[in-house]
Amino acid sequence: MDAGESLASWLRLTLIPGIGGETQRKLLAAVGLPEAIFRAGRSALGDVVGDKAAKLLLDTDNRAAVDQALAWSEKPGQQILHLADPEYPQTLLQIPDPPALLYVRGRLDLLNAPALAIVGSRNPTPQGATNAERFAAALANAGLTIASGLALGIDAAAHRGALRASGNTVAFTGTGIDRLYPASNQELALSIAARGAIVSEFRMGTPPAAANFPRRNRLISGFACGTLVVEATIDSGSLITARLAAEQGREVFAIPGSIHSPQSRGCHKLIRQGAKLVETVQDIFDELSGYLAPPSAPASASNSEPETSRLLLAMGFDPCNLDDLVGRSGLTADIVSVMLLHLELDGQVASLAGGRYQRISQA
Repeated sequence: MDAGESLASWLRLTLIPGIGGETQRKLLAAVGLPEAIFRAGRSALGDVVGDKAAKLLLDTDNRAAVDQALAWSEKPGQQILHLADPEYPQTLLQIPDPPALLYVRGRLDLLNAPALAIVGSRNPTPQGATNAERFAAALANAGLTIASGLALGIDAAAHRGALRASGNTVAFTGTGIDRLYPASNQELALSIAARGAIVSEFRMGTPPAAANFPRRNRLISGFACGTLVVEATIDSGSLITARLAAEQGREVFAIPGSIHSPQSRGCHKLIRQGAKLVETVQDIFDELSGYLAPPSAPASASNSEPETSRLLLAMGFDPCNLDDLVGRSGLTADIVSVMLLHLELDGQVASLAGGRYQRISQA
């Protein structure tokens, strides 16, 4: 059986209404690959999953849906991976309920690269969104793929940060691969598909539904070696992702915030439960050093010690903006911008309202 016929058998198995992931995995474990399942007799299948499911398996005609998915996968940059595919994410094979199929737009090489999930509130504070974007940029620059859920708020900021750096980001969606959600993130989704990857386990045409997003969350946490929660209320779905990460044996990180902010209470709860408190990107590097390359900046934006000292000396300890720093230091705006990002993530500089920066450490 060639690859096309094999994929058609996987699609036939997964596109039968009423045959969910648990039933699919039970059949695969007991009978073998999909082609063997469909060669098995009704009685043999009934012994594994019951007569009703056996009837659905053998009597359902889903050829139109199978052909639609096959046609989609034949277009450039679009592929469907099954559990036996060598390019299927190996981290997802470690979770209790890996999906039988994954629909992918974009780069397959990112699916087996070291990854960190960054998640949080759909309604973050301005500082929360900035933190997500800057942490994502620094971590992507250090060699991690940034995973998130393409939602508004922290998710979108994390994807943007990764795209601003290496471009290595994977978005897991709660809809069919052909129905990206939310509509306001369409432009971001196109950028991710072009430079990173978009992944869905849902059949094509699946609309957004509340039940889909917790299912999506287990893939975000299971795909990554750790999950960073940037901002979250007590009832945020991000806490579900964090809980799943802990259950899957992954690291959990959380950024603390004001005791007066509802958007910080979910992170504080996670920290009380044992999540690692994160103040700088180095806190994550310390835990995930085995997955990371040393952070690097573009050659034109050297972070050498003399230039760092020069910038900090030019900054002093009073708030100042980018133009002030460029004028005082003699460095270019591009170099200063990159250096400020690293200094902020190192905890030496804080960003203030109005595009200003302030030195907060003499180290």
